[in-house]
Amino acid sequence: MSLTRPMIAPAFTILLLMTGWVGTAATAALAQKTPPAKAVGYYRNPAIHDNTIVFVAEGDLWKTSVFGGAASRLTSHPGDETNPAISPDGTTVAFTGEYEGPAEVYTMPIEGGLPTRFTYDANRGLVAGWTPDNRIIYICSIYSTLPRWQMVLLDPATGDRELLPLAQAAGGCIDEDGQSVFFTRVPFQGSHTKRYKGGTAQTLWRFDLPTDETDPAAVNEAVHLTGDYPGTSRNPMCWDGRVYFESDRNETMNVWSMKPDGSDLQQHTFHVGWDVKTASLGQGRIVYQLGGDIRLFDITAGTDRMIPITLDSDFDQTREKWVTSPIDYLTSAHLSPDGDRVVLTARGEVFVMPHGQGRLVQATRRPDVRYRTARFTADGERILTLSDESGEIEFWTLPTDGTPDDHQQLTTDGVVLRWDGIPSTDGTWIAHYDKNFRLWLFNVDSGEQRLIDQSDYDDFSDLAWSPDNKWLAYVKVVHNQNHVIRLYHVDDAITLDLTSDRYDSRSPAWDPDGEWVYFLSDRNFRSLVRSPWGPRQPEPFFDRETELFMAALQPGLRSPFEPDTELTRQAEQAKEEDEEKETNEDDASATDDTDAAQANTEDTADEATADESQEDGTDESAEDSEAADGDDEDEGDDEADKAESLIEIEAEGLQERLYRIPVAAGNYGNLMATADHLFWLGREDLYDRSVDFKTLEIKNTKIEPKTVVSGVASVEMSPDGSKLLIRKGSGLHRIDTASARGPATLDDTTAFDLSGWAFSLVPREEWRQMFIDAWRLERDYFYDTNMHGVDWPAMLDKYLPLVNRVSTRGELSDLIAQMVAELSALHTFVYGGDNRGGTDNINIGTLGARLTRDPEAGGYRIEHIYRHDPDEPDQASPLAALDSTIAEGDVITAVNRVPVLSAPDIGALLRNQVGRQVLLDLTGGETGETYQQVVMPGSTWSERDLRYDEWEYTRRLLVDQMGDGRIGYVHLRAMGGGDIAQWTRDFYPVHDREALIIDVRQNGGGNIDSWILEKLIRQIWFYWQARVGKPTWNMQYAFPGHMVVLCNEHTGSDGEAFTEGFRRLGLGKVIGTRTWGGEIWLTSSNVLVDNGIATAAEFGVYGPEGTWLIEGHGVEPDETVDNLPYATFLGSDEQLDAAVAHLLESLANDPVVIPDAPTHPDKSSKDNRPK
Repeated sequence: MSLTRPMIAPAFTILLLMTGWVGTAATAALAQKTPPAKAVGYYRNPAIHDNTIVFVAEGDLWKTSVFGGAASRLTSHPGDETNPAISPDGTTVAFTGEYEGPAEVYTMPIEGGLPTRFTYDANRGLVAGWTPDNRIIYICSIYSTLPRWQMVLLDPATGDRELLPLAQAAGGCIDEDGQSVFFTRVPFQGSHTKRYKGGTAQTLWRFDLPTDETDPAAVNEAVHLTGDYPGTSRNPMCWDGRVYFESDRNETMNVWSMKPDGSDLQQHTFHVGWDVKTASLGQGRIVYQLGGDIRLFDITAGTDRMIPITLDSDFDQTREKWVTSPIDYLTSAHLSPDGDRVVLTARGEVFVMPHGQGRLVQATRRPDVRYRTARFTADGERILTLSDESGEIEFWTLPTDGTPDDHQQLTTDGVVLRWDGIPSTDGTWIAHYDKNFRLWLFNVDSGEQRLIDQSDYDDFSDLAWSPDNKWLAYVKVVHNQNHVIRLYHVDDAITLDLTSDRYDSRSPAWDPDGEWVYFLSDRNFRSLVRSPWGPRQPEPFFDRETELFMAALQPGLRSPFEPDTELTRQAEQAKEEDEEKETNEDDASATDDTDAAQANTEDTADEATADESQEDGTDESAEDSEAADGDDEDEGDDEADKAESLIEIEAEGLQERLYRIPVAAGNYGNLMATADHLFWLGREDLYDRSVDFKTLEIKNTKIEPKTVVSGVASVEMSPDGSKLLIRKGSGLHRIDTASARGPATLDDTTAFDLSGWAFSLVPREEWRQMFIDAWRLERDYFYDTNMHGVDWPAMLDKYLPLVNRVSTRGELSDLIAQMVAELSALHTFVYGGDNRGGTDNINIGTLGARLTRDPEAGGYRIEHIYRHDPDEPDQASPLAALDSTIAEGDVITAVNRVPVLSAPDIGALLRNQVGRQVLLDLTGGETGETYQQVVMPGSTWSERDLRYDEWEYTRRLLVDQMGDGRIGYVHLRAMGGGDIAQWTRDFYPVHDREALIIDVRQNGGGNIDSWILEKLIRQIWFYWQARVGKPTWNMQYAFPGHMVVLCNEHTGSDGEAFTEGFRRLGLGKVIGTRTWGGEIWLTSSNVLVDNGIATAAEFGVYGPEGTWLIEGHGVEPDETVDNLPYATFLGSDEQLDAAVAHLLESLANDPVVIPDAPTHPDKSSKDNRPK
């Protein structure tokens, strides 16, 4: 299928072409009679009341009628306004707005007007509807210790809030009599996945609301209404004794309904392939998003129709826009062959920039095309680029002067993503590799595309041409996951392994004379940890593994780093004498040739004079023969010179001709070479973000690397080796290679002038390119080449037309999400990109406590100060500092001397106060005395951590209490690199207990499951006993007792891998609820041109038995225990209770006993025994 953009002429031009005679007067008359077409947008989040509909388009709120027509704009702020809901009396719209940055709850008159802000939580308050008694329903997580959504009722008349007593409630409705709340228990799980049936599938529940008079013991637990179906049921809407909702029971999300007890299911809409989204009900009619449209379903009439809406808008976000900081989108930068220019790709466009004075050239102006990389051709006259202009990623060349109509396509065989092409310096070949792990050579002259290698494990890397362009060095990942350097000869089609697979080797760099290949290899395995003895089971840690090596391409070569000896000095002297003798002979020969030439000239002149008298007797044969002989002789000399310059490699013994360069091992990369110097990048520590650019002179005295520039991001050498391109910070610099012999200064004289670098683009053209690119990248990254059986080209045809209606980057993301969801795979997230936002982003300070507005007490009462582990004083709430006298029950009456009741919310007074000293006036809750305290408010994220820390800490205390100190507890929030610290802090203090709970509920995933499992599979196989005291064991810190893993519906990704591994390895029992179901791993590297992404599921997981694991379903616990919404809100943790009960039972049935040391042997003799 061709994805080439069709060339469409404007309608007026087409009219002229069709008629041929229409003049200006007729055209003007036609323009007067034909009104301009109304613009159609992309519509989301509709709400309805009577005949009025409020919806979201362009990131703003709009209003129209149920009959459609031109909509009027209600909001115009640059940030997003979303989630509109119309009050029961139809006068007010509640919505979520980002006027000051954080998403908060606002209202405004339905006729338009100044919005009123009601929340200052900086915690993403999402409006979900209204109650029958005119209160706003919104959801947030600010009241939950775990990051869980809860429903809050807000009275706009008083500002009072009521938190519904449900631990999990991600939106819902309250029935007409106000007796019951119907709610979606969990929020959208984040991955855009149609037909999802994993453990986090949204389900509907009913909770009968208690009144003030209700006996707490008589309150019933929430009831699951959609337990008959494992898929999604969401967004309940109450009307006329029934509950309407969205469900994908027929594979497509449609509107259904049921009775309040979950019975009598009825389907009302019957869409196929297009999901119903964000439905809203008002007075017996439901409006919802379908694709980019809003539709209306009339419950009584049973009719369903699209509402034809147009927008009277200037579509500000679609007009030409300027990219004023292209460096933020830089994807490649390469010097010209002689280093006088640099070619840049940024935001999909190509630029040529001179060093010093000259014209900045924008070589491409096609926002509907993505130029992924760009390099100069070998002669520097054109640009070699990878472009999707043809619909696939192909090589093209462009002029360097920006001429727009001289783009030449080189390849036409693209079927999958290609990577950066490396041209040979003679311009004959382009080496490149693709996403299917294939390495290619493309012959520019013949058009031949030659497959030269294929990997089974990963992409190729580090492609480098030899000086004679006959050999290509590259790096391949082999069977044992090591990287091997290979050499391919383009004429003979032979491949040699320069390095063995025993070590990891990379970054080959050719000696310009063709005698050596320099490279880096990890061979220095000197652990910083010397033994397993010490706290927390110290393990080997290898830093500075990389060393520099050089391989001789021919036998008999001596490393230039080897010291001189008397023999080498004698050999060098003899060589110099031979060269001097040869020079003298050449000079003598040249003198003889000159004399002979002069004599020949005189003879030739005499012959010419004699021949003039011979009519028709001229004989040119001898002359021609002499000329021909001369040409042959010159050509032979050229060929001889050429043959001498060809690099010859003796294959036999190649891997044995290896020298280690005498430089201390380090953390090195990106090796480069000239005739007399080596260059590379190095880090002091393995994970140090600061990178140094280093150099080493190739000589055998004073062998000492020097730092050229510190703190660089990248360095590249020009093809001719004369210049170096250095990226540091947001700047690009060029220095001479000859000057990089030691410390170099980067300043205005070395910098490329980026100050005027800016360019414009047309958003809709770029959005079209990004949509197609997202489709193509999903195809090329997805782990199943059959795309889960989905007709992937048909999905592009299905969704692409809607791009023309998109008017914001957020709408594009919504559309991309609908498309990638067709694959029904998890780990498919859509986020990022060049989204417009407001100019304000005002932080709100947090006090680390739960506060309640109490007008009678004169302020905000401190209901609860979040607890923290006393061993971690830095985790303390701002109100719980060691010198603080603030206590729960006290009342905050003023912030920085401003009475708190004078503000709509205490958060309004804490804006822009994060990390600053704030003076609080307080009244003691017990004493009634007034006092002052200076506190340092934290950020929203720090308070989120405080709440989570309290949950973790109190779980640990509960386990200590219920298990009588016999059971240890470890919680892991995620499986990222930083979470190993949490494991270390919490596991080793309890490693010697009789039982252990590993709690991975809410675990967001990562990649360290093997680290944790490795610790848990260690077994005790002997004990050490000193002369006194208790024994210790080997393997050190092996856990001796019974274990349980706790998981729930929010255990995801690597948290699930850990859970499944724990069970498969027979380590213990898994208790909880079924997990998320996301087990196709990813790299998140398929980034779009504006740095947004629609991630692809890249690496499927299957077990030794040959079945796919976890994906789409989740890990089934051995024992299912659910923490129900109401009981959990009251403080219950049934899952934790079940884990403790199981372990106590296990200890009763199978006690963990550390055996006593046996009686010491009696090795005495009758001569030395005590008498």
